[in-house]
Amino acid sequence: MQTDTRAALRQNLFGDRAFYRRVLVVVLPIIVQNALTNFVSLLDNVMVGQVGTLPMSAVAIVNQLLFVFSLCIFGSTAGAGIYGAQFYGHGDLEGVRQTFRFKMLIGGAITAAALVLFAAAGARLTGLYIAADTAPADRAATLDCARQYLRVMLPGLVPFFITQAYSGTLRQCGHAALPMRASITAMAVNFVGNGLLIFGLFGFPRLGVAGAGIATALSRYVELAVVVIGSRRGRAQYPYMQGLYRPFTLPRALAAKIFVKTLPLLVNEFLWSLGQAALLQCYSVRGIDVVAAMNITNTISGVFISAFLALGDATAILVGQELGAGELDRARRTAWRMLSLSFLSCVGLGVLLSACAPFIPRIYNTAPAIRALATRCLWVVALCMPLQAFANSAYFTLRSGGKTLITFLFDSCFSWLVSVPAAFLLARYTALPVVAVFLAVSLLDFIKCVLGFVLIRKGVWVKNIVA
Repeated sequence: MQTDTRAALRQNLFGDRAFYRRVLVVVLPIIVQNALTNFVSLLDNVMVGQVGTLPMSAVAIVNQLLFVFSLCIFGSTAGAGIYGAQFYGHGDLEGVRQTFRFKMLIGGAITAAALVLFAAAGARLTGLYIAADTAPADRAATLDCARQYLRVMLPGLVPFFITQAYSGTLRQCGHAALPMRASITAMAVNFVGNGLLIFGLFGFPRLGVAGAGIATALSRYVELAVVVIGSRRGRAQYPYMQGLYRPFTLPRALAAKIFVKTLPLLVNEFLWSLGQAALLQCYSVRGIDVVAAMNITNTISGVFISAFLALGDATAILVGQELGAGELDRARRTAWRMLSLSFLSCVGLGVLLSACAPFIPRIYNTAPAIRALATRCLWVVALCMPLQAFANSAYFTLRSGGKTLITFLFDSCFSWLVSVPAAFLLARYTALPVVAVFLAVSLLDFIKCVLGFVLIRKGVWVKNIVA
């Protein structure tokens, strides 16, 4: 009896070769795309860092603000993505097209609002991240670099939201290769453009941080072109991507259902991304060097955490398709397997990041003290990576069954009720080193892991919402 129980447990947690082949088909292109995106971001960061510490800090601040916009786009399309994955599993291709149309409508509205906000209040928002005791000359130089970078990044917001609508739909139907190819092409354009425009190579103007922003915005138009042309040409492979605009109809009943699922996710992503911005602002009261070190930490760790982020996306896709097909028991088993896979893979990635932490920050042209601080922060990220991976996988499992209100409480409410207050109090009212504050706040994710485990085990998320 004990042997049978252990065998059943292994089967539920680890699966067989067929399961891992299926996961690999979905997750590998996403991992490659995310890893390369973060690697190019690392190269961008290093290139801008060659200009100086203040320009690098300015770019970090603007990117934190744009991160809020990006997460709002992800959240606004996530509710439609839940339906898209289940419609595809159910065999309803017109349903997939209608979810795409919803993404375009809501993404366009958010992008328009973001353009107005950043154009009107961008300078005031960036000023919030500069400590009060910063030297006036450093403050003015940082704000000027931030203003230049934000101005040239704004035109790239439009192709970004359209690309997310296309790429998200393709991934939710299990076709992640085309978005990966589009992203790789865009990254090549971005990298070459950075070299030409930041440093003025081969007769191009030397534009510094403005050149980095122009290269990024241009690469987003290239990415959009590749994914749109590829999906149009692959009529046999992507039949659900044909007839997206003719007719451009969306039944009101379906739109209302999707909106009900989308609103908590949109609010969640908005509040969670604001929470991440607030955390950086809490750490920034310890000085402009902390902003630079956290920028290095986030950029380098992004290359490593791309694996568990991709596994979270794969969880939503695989579990969502099985729920849509009515295979509820299989969806439960897949969810537990993805949780264990995410946790164990990030144990290994955490060890690798810990080993690399003393060396990678050395490629930045900045003060030794900033590089040393970044190394210690990377060790914190490496230690907490398995916890974050488990919590991330639990979040996407709950979301796959349409439990968007629960994910809202699980994610952004936790950030604002637990993480942000802890960082605020520890950074401002204690003498703890900033690394100790960062560690204490990061370890709070253990609470999310416990909550996620309980909710997954209860099976409150096991629901077919398109039957």
